Amino acid sequence: MKSGKYIIALDQGTTSSRAVLFDALANVVAIEQQEFSQIYPKAGWVEHDANEIWKTQLKVFEDLVAKHVENVSDIAAIGITNQRETTLIWDRNTGEPIHNALVWQDTRTSDYCERLKRKGLETKVRDSTGLVIDAYFSATKIIWLLDNVEGARERAEKGELMFGTMDSWLVYNLTGKKQHVTDMTNASRTMFYNIQDHRWDESLLKVLNIPPSLLPEVKNSAAHFGDFEYQGHMIPITGIAGDQQAALFGQQCFEAGMAKNTYGTGCFMLMNIGKEMQLSDNGLITTVGIALDGKFNYALEGSVFVAGAAVQWLRDGLKIIEKASETEQLAKDVIEAHDVVMVPAFVGLGAPYWDMYARGAVFGLTRDTNYKHLVKATLESLAYQTRDIIIAMQKDAGYELKSLKVDGGAVANNYLMQFQADILQVNVERPAVIESTAQGAAYLAGLGCGLWTLDELSAYRELDAVFEPVMKKEQADKLYRQWQKAVKRTMNWVEDD
Repeated sequence: MKSGKYIIALDQGTTSSRAVLFDALANVVAIEQQEFSQIYPKAGWVEHDANEIWKTQLKVFEDLVAKHVENVSDIAAIGITNQRETTLIWDRNTGEPIHNALVWQDTRTSDYCERLKRKGLETKVRDSTGLVIDAYFSATKIIWLLDNVEGARERAEKGELMFGTMDSWLVYNLTGKKQHVTDMTNASRTMFYNIQDHRWDESLLKVLNIPPSLLPEVKNSAAHFGDFEYQGHMIPITGIAGDQQAALFGQQCFEAGMAKNTYGTGCFMLMNIGKEMQLSDNGLITTVGIALDGKFNYALEGSVFVAGAAVQWLRDGLKIIEKASETEQLAKDVIEAHDVVMVPAFVGLGAPYWDMYARGAVFGLTRDTNYKHLVKATLESLAYQTRDIIIAMQKDAGYELKSLKVDGGAVANNYLMQFQADILQVNVERPAVIESTAQGAAYLAGLGCGLWTLDELSAYRELDAVFEPVMKKEQADKLYRQWQKAVKRTMNWVEDD
């Protein structure tokens, strides 16, 4: 293995841009982070300014290098991980976006999804892409942009526009507008990428009326995507993966049956199911895990749309906390039983319910309920939603999960992790490096540039803590039944016109 080199992972998330510096032994050296604007034009609409994302991502990279890298030539490669499904279309000649990016949380295309279902396309989409028809994915967002931005469809048909998820947008800008590329993990989230044949699905593109000229070239996750010229040095970009697949790789779930849960803005559980595509019978989706050297692993995935975003709501919407770290002690301060249940279906419900018309609610309020009860219930909602996913995943996989690997910012919360172990009745393993998403991108970049090998990576994972269940199974099951009752009452709240 080479020495004296760094990998920089660009972690382009839903609420912030981050740059993480890893040394040659895959240790985190430093992190820079900057939040960017969340734009809500209407109820259910969520947008990002793509130029702001690029500026913040470049800024944290520059700050990281200025503070912690003496020689730019010591940067062996860049890896990128990104919020998936967030959809951008930009001008091929000027590089300017034609509209704000439509974020994965955006539900404006729900009605269009219903029309696709009525056309009988669900089976075709599922068999080809492993996905369900939902506003979550990129396809209907592209259609909305083409049909609602003046002149966009005509320009697209003339080959004047480019589509990309945030990885494509970053590479395009890093390479001086030379490369229009993505990797298989991000392509698999569009709802028109055939994950069996590993190509854009021409028949689906035709049905959806999406011009193929919009689309980027698809590569393996550890490949040469282009070069970033910085301070006279050419830094190769050699790893890309969507955030959840990057976390699966960062948690070293290299073998079939291994699973991880990432607690971020949303909450995402993935299980490596090996080299054979397997469709879910229990409301999950099938996606590309990681593509290395032409070899592909698939994963079952359950997506919870609102996890850490619910804690953000406590901070920014209700203003009952100043920072997320306060929630642990506030939850511990509540000594009463778990009587308040909060269902954070702010943008509908993801797996296994897939109800775009559900909305958030709080149940069990009494005269003595206060803000601490609401904080506690919000944290517990993350754990309940995780159990929803695990039950479905175990049915599909055919065996029970023995332990859960966790990552993401919220896993620093000991109350949440203990309650998660209790409600699942399995051990919860928190790694020493909780930056699994960035770590996965760094792993891929290091593999792509030859800094290390897959075997060498296996020696790098260390655990910080293991949370074991202390609650009795009967109590955990009772609480979960209460959660299920609450979820049922939030469903189909918004009528389908």
